[in-house]
Amino acid sequence: MKFGQIALLLSGLLATAAAMAQPVSPLKSAPAKAAAPLPVPVPVPPTAPAVADEENAALPPPSTAAQKLYSAARTDLLQIRMLLKNGRSQSSVGSGFMVGTSNLVLTNYHVVSQMAIDPDVYVGEFLDTDGKSGPVELLAVDVLHDLAVVRVNRNGTGFFDIPEHLARLTQGQYLYSLGNPLDLGFAISEGSYNGVITRSFYDQLMFTGPINSGMSGGPSVTGDGAVAGVNVSKRRDGELVSFLVPIRYAQELLKKVAAQPVAPKDFNPLIGQQLLAHQKAMIDRLLVKPLDIKSMGPYMVPVRESDQVRCWGRSNVKAQATFTADTMACAMESAIYVSESQQTGHVSMTHQYVRTTSLDSVRFAALASILFKAELGNNKDSHLTAPICTESFVRTKTLPLRAVGCVRAYRKFAGLYNFTLLTASTDDAKASLQSRLDVAGVSYANGVRTTRAFLEALGRGGMK
Repeated sequence: MKFGQIALLLSGLLATAAAMAQPVSPLKSAPAKAAAPLPVPVPVPPTAPAVADEENAALPPPSTAAQKLYSAARTDLLQIRMLLKNGRSQSSVGSGFMVGTSNLVLTNYHVVSQMAIDPDVYVGEFLDTDGKSGPVELLAVDVLHDLAVVRVNRNGTGFFDIPEHLARLTQGQYLYSLGNPLDLGFAISEGSYNGVITRSFYDQLMFTGPINSGMSGGPSVTGDGAVAGVNVSKRRDGELVSFLVPIRYAQELLKKVAAQPVAPKDFNPLIGQQLLAHQKAMIDRLLVKPLDIKSMGPYMVPVRESDQVRCWGRSNVKAQATFTADTMACAMESAIYVSESQQTGHVSMTHQYVRTTSLDSVRFAALASILFKAELGNNKDSHLTAPICTESFVRTKTLPLRAVGCVRAYRKFAGLYNFTLLTASTDDAKASLQSRLDVAGVSYANGVRTTRAFLEALGRGGMK
């Protein structure tokens, strides 16, 4: 590997990107969700006042057991609203629940993310099952496990007690999720516990039951009322496949609240610290051993398959059979929710092997160039600085490549960057391996580390 050439690809980016990372005034952008290459669990969003669609149909009528449980728990259930300070109009709605007899409330981070990220724009309010409302004070957030603790001007009855030693769950046992689905009113949903999911970076519990928008942050309890988890997400491509944050993570956050003298005035630095901790663990786990190598025609490509990363492949004949493209895509099955329009802490790798038997070399070169440029995509994202890119021709031990490396800095979270690396082989007039690496929300050092490992693993070694 000619590391001098590879260094050229990334040289000069550090100083520029670091300068771009200085904090700036809060920005507001229209919500936009990036398309994921794989189906992943998505946070059940706080719902704005809107008409329910078919996907978010009304919950089925509760059983007698559920009715009794709801009757006992209802006093300690809350709706958590985010309001625009200017005009006090409602922006989103989630759920929460009182902790014991205290004035503390557990909810999801994504329910209160607007207030955490933009406190000058948003304010929180609670509404209880008796119609009483009041202000919400944000005390602590755990972005990695999607949890938050807020304080309100009332106390709980003690129904949702969180003891030091938690109840052991058995697969198949009934659980009951409570919350305010679709801003339609408080409700209870029946389902069952089906084990711990390890495909997300942090453990989650699988709940086989409906969790609709607006139930985020509500409790999921056993038949005797013991809190098992906090409603957090669901699979949009599945039926009744939902997820809970294990209550042990909430225990840890509540201990931090008890130990802190005052609540932070600005949560953005704290969120940045949590994201930096996540990216270190994520990259260390990703690169704990050399990347796996698979063959695509004559080419050798790096991938990673693990509990957190899955790979998929497909083959397509394009444009009246003028060329064939085989694609292999690997991506983490989860990301860290920062705001409705920003998710981070994610890695994906894509390889496309394109070849032709009917196009001449000039036309195929033009085709390969178009495909390569198309991968550069749309770089508009108000959460990030403009990309700084470097293009170069490099050579691994066995393969010459055209490579473009881009770095973007996070505006609100100093020390975090997004890295993109695009490569295209230049060794064959009628075939091209085009690869892409995206690493979101990493330190500069870990971005370079991952990019270098990916680039170093590309090669040629198979038969044509």
